[in-house]
Amino acid sequence: MKKRLIQNVSLAPAATSPFPLLHLKPKAFLLHKLSESTNPILTNLLHTLTLKLGFASDTFTVNHLLISYVKLREVDTARKVFGEMREPNVVSWTSVISGFNDMGQPQTALSMFQEMHEDRSVPPNEYTFASVFKACSALAESRIGKCIHARLEISGLRSNTVVSSSLVDMYGKCNDVETARRVFDSMIGCGRNVVSWTSMITTYAQNARGHEAIELFRSFNAVSTSDRPNQFMLASVISASSSLGRLQWGKVAHGLVTRGGYESNNVVATSLLDMYSKCGSLSCAEKIFLNIRCHTVITYTSMIMAKAKHGFGEAAVKLFDEMVGKRIKPNYVTLLGVLHACSHSGLVNEGLEFLNSMAEKHGVIPDPRHYTCVVDMLGRSGRVDEAYDLAKTIEVGAEQGALLWGALLSAGRLHGRIEIVSEASKRLIQSDQQVTSAYIALSNAYAVAGGWEDSESLRLEMKRSGNVKERACSWIESKESVYVFHAGDLSCDESGEIERFLKDMEKQMKERGHRGSSSSSMITSSSVFIDVDEEAKEEMVNLHCERLALAYGLLHLPAGSTIRIMNNLRMCRDCHEAFKVISEIVQREIVVRDVNRFHCFKNGSCTCRDFW
Repeated sequence: MKKRLIQNVSLAPAATSPFPLLHLKPKAFLLHKLSESTNPILTNLLHTLTLKLGFASDTFTVNHLLISYVKLREVDTARKVFGEMREPNVVSWTSVISGFNDMGQPQTALSMFQEMHEDRSVPPNEYTFASVFKACSALAESRIGKCIHARLEISGLRSNTVVSSSLVDMYGKCNDVETARRVFDSMIGCGRNVVSWTSMITTYAQNARGHEAIELFRSFNAVSTSDRPNQFMLASVISASSSLGRLQWGKVAHGLVTRGGYESNNVVATSLLDMYSKCGSLSCAEKIFLNIRCHTVITYTSMIMAKAKHGFGEAAVKLFDEMVGKRIKPNYVTLLGVLHACSHSGLVNEGLEFLNSMAEKHGVIPDPRHYTCVVDMLGRSGRVDEAYDLAKTIEVGAEQGALLWGALLSAGRLHGRIEIVSEASKRLIQSDQQVTSAYIALSNAYAVAGGWEDSESLRLEMKRSGNVKERACSWIESKESVYVFHAGDLSCDESGEIERFLKDMEKQMKERGHRGSSSSSMITSSSVFIDVDEEAKEEMVNLHCERLALAYGLLHLPAGSTIRIMNNLRMCRDCHEAFKVISEIVQREIVVRDVNRFHCFKNGSCTCRDFW
């Protein structure tokens, strides 16, 4: 059929010709049609016509053919066309390299660039370098990227904004933040644009350096006169705000999203949803979710995770059922979120049912992450033996094994199972994962069981090996500032005021019958007190960092406003019980984000219902 159509083509005008303008300017006609083509059949016809009309040796025309195939993602055909070219130029090489990038074949793109380098007849231009750095970014291949960077410097194209921006992005994806910043700083005076600023902000955000991301964003707003933040920059700033728990900055970014008209962008909307959730404002996250017009598995998964982290397991499961009802296929992360929701809400039977049916119902084969979540779920609910039996059957690598045995360690501590704590700790120490927490847990278990010598021996071994427990730290946001508190540290300017407030609060709590740590199991909390009298014990607990942050918030934040505290470790049981009572005394909502989840204290209770 194709052959017959081509044979009927005439260079004379003809009303029945499929290409009525061909008699005028054949080359111009070909270029025009190739640039317009959105159909591989039409491009194939034009390819045949290019050969028939004798343009196979015309590099300019064949480049348009290459670009057409690349746009249609027919990259293998483009590669064949390229291989038949007599004199490929830089556009030819760059088109094919870019095509392999777009098809998710960055390794092939790098191989093509190496061929180009060895050929030496055609030097790369700025777009070639940008495409190659994109390939390095996809592979996180810093070694090759640095070699190509050296070639770039020799080429004299380093001052090009497109190339430098892609170079910043490449170093960022390779986790080489300092080099990325040096490249970014070297662009001063060379035309930094919104893309280059976005690349550097994203580099900070993706490498857990949210403070720098936000500060750079502030600098961009201060120096930029013409460029406005785009959706990619705003998504990165929102992500940085999420990781830091900076709700105020997240709200500022949200305002810029609204002003820029990006609220309908799914990537930005999902970032906002995630930010409000991680900053402890679930109601705002729900509003964002409800305003999303076209939901995907990503938006539903994000909302399910948000519900799970805040302790609303039933709501998370209901949301999952709604998603499946809309024929949106869940992925392994979605099922992980559902299991997480069951784990943190005590929905054990529901969680086990999800695990046992996920392959058959949803086509997702359970992997070690799902089983680890179930081990955690069983352990939290007191079914520690079942959790231990399941853990022993799971084959995992070192990193996932640390999560698995870490979950069992927490369950053993929570329910006073010294033998489980001992086994899990030993496994973690042997695998060289979570060593510090394992040493501490094992030492405490020995101490509670009366094995003082073994406990002291482990503490000495920790010191010798340099394993130091991470210092507890809490922070709270007030206006545009963040105030950080460390356990036992009353060196701030308001220390006297905070100490008086805590003593007064302790008095009011005792009047309501709260007795603090004396009623807690010796191995359930993050701090184990051995041979410490009650008065000293109370003083130590009162200086926990989350209590210091709470006191600051109650003293300085507007009356009636929600107190939001971020914590770098798991919230201890003593503080958890105290915060319940304090929320009733002060009639304020208190939200605490610890390393595992959110705790929302209100009217004397917590949304976690003690499942944490």
